[in-house]
Amino acid sequence: MILPTRPELAQEKPYGAPQLDVPVCLNVNENPYDPSPELVQQIASEVAKAAAQLNRYPDRDFTALRTDLAAYLAEESGVQLDITQLWAANGSNEVMLHILQAFAGPGRTVASFLPSYSMYPEYARDVHSTWVAGQRNADFSLNFVEVQRVLAGANPAVILLASPNNPTGTALPFDQLRQVLELAIQHGPQLDVGNGEVEKTAALVVVDEAYAEFRRDGVPSALELLAEYPNLVVTRTMSKAFGAAGLRLGYMAASPEIVDQIRIVRLPYHLSAVTQAAARGALAQRAELSKQVAQIRADRDQLAESLRALGWEVAESDANFVMFGHLEDRHQVWQGLLDRGVLIREVGPDGWLRVSIGTPEENAAFLTALQEVTK
Repeated sequence: MILPTRPELAQEKPYGAPQLDVPVCLNVNENPYDPSPELVQQIASEVAKAAAQLNRYPDRDFTALRTDLAAYLAEESGVQLDITQLWAANGSNEVMLHILQAFAGPGRTVASFLPSYSMYPEYARDVHSTWVAGQRNADFSLNFVEVQRVLAGANPAVILLASPNNPTGTALPFDQLRQVLELAIQHGPQLDVGNGEVEKTAALVVVDEAYAEFRRDGVPSALELLAEYPNLVVTRTMSKAFGAAGLRLGYMAASPEIVDQIRIVRLPYHLSAVTQAAARGALAQRAELSKQVAQIRADRDQLAESLRALGWEVAESDANFVMFGHLEDRHQVWQGLLDRGVLIREVGPDGWLRVSIGTPEENAAFLTALQEVTK
């Protein structure tokens, strides 16, 4: 019996970083600190309230959660948003899928600039969109000759830009983001309006701020440009700074018009009552979590300096990881670290490796193992 599988998926493999039981796991950019007893209690209390009504469907528009998210973003980035500008889903992965379902799809193009997050082309594939990728400069900044070339040639429906970028850690300067947004206004797909007439549209620019809370002082959030650019979407996650990777809660900020289109394609009741309750519990403990973020930022800068002192080139990072190179055989180094109980990520440009920021003890174990492997 032959199953009716999609031919374009015949050679594809499921996405996923290695999941190995090792003493020091620094490969998926998690918050290395266990939830505090206070956070566990807060989440448990909120979930218990939700559990008492599990016989009922959850609020499909999760009004209370969106209200809490708006309050958090006002504190974190100084941008006050209405709840009609916010949307959430099961991880920022599902948020991205919602965006592409609503604005990309068959016959349309999704664009980005490499190196960047390895899931982006898979998002495009899953909604039957064409994937187009330009190349960044050697320092991982955007090359605007390349940006103009890609946008003029592809007229993408959606442009995906991570800031801080994964796997490099580099943030996108505001002047460059403005340039992309201005170009995107003129380079979206053509829209058939009937009678043989077409209208030019603006491309959506999605700034993926999964690691935004780790950015250095003075580095602004793209949220500050939302009021100025109706074609801008900013995505966030609770997986990283909130230490809630197991919760699976991502969210986005955009114009109400964009959010309304997302609401059309989302599945009914896609966010469970338990997920909503747990996310609200974590948001209620954000003051405590901000202390962890400060610690991780300090440890990141220290680890970057230690790597440079050992002679490695390190990409400037505003995330909770650093990428370092150049290695003649990066897989050999990766395997040598793994043999010593340290798991990092073999990702990004050839000759580079990415290491997540762990506890001070984990960071020290990584540096010791790296010196042993590369001496």
